[in-house]
Amino acid sequence: MLTTKQKFADALREWVEVFMRRSMRETVQFWKDAGLSMPQISAMMRLHHHGACGVSEVGAHLGVTNAAASQMVDRLVQLGYLERAEDPNDRRAKQLTLTAKGRALVQKSIEARRRWLDELGAVLTAEQQTEIADALGSLTAAARDLDKAKP
Repeated sequence: MLTTKQKFADALREWVEVFMRRSMRETVQFWKDAGLSMPQISAMMRLHHHGACGVSEVGAHLGVTNAAASQMVDRLVQLGYLERAEDPNDRRAKQLTLTAKGRALVQKSIEARRRWLDELGAVLTAEQQTEIADALGSLTAAARDLDKAKP
């Protein structure tokens, strides 16, 4: 017989697998349709979530050389998704930011990824939605507490 801890772990693993598979499928399809690669997507998402940075930071984020990151950034600049600007702290360095076009594309990709959550919610009763929201709230709080405890 499974313990409560085992049931919880099994249920959570199964949900994470379904969630990630579905979420990534929607996201990857969106970006493929936009004609962008996974490294390009990752760079744009890094800028979206963390703000402006230099090419070397993009390279470190992707685990590639500065030359490879620079080449990829050049392409995103040509496509109008990124712009380079002078770093206010170091005029020799350039900072990368998303353009309005880049921000709009990232936002559309986030919406595409979340669309299926709306579909999922539509097949659940209001009571189920409340129970799940409460449980996920507790789970999220516990996960954040764990993150705060680790350096």
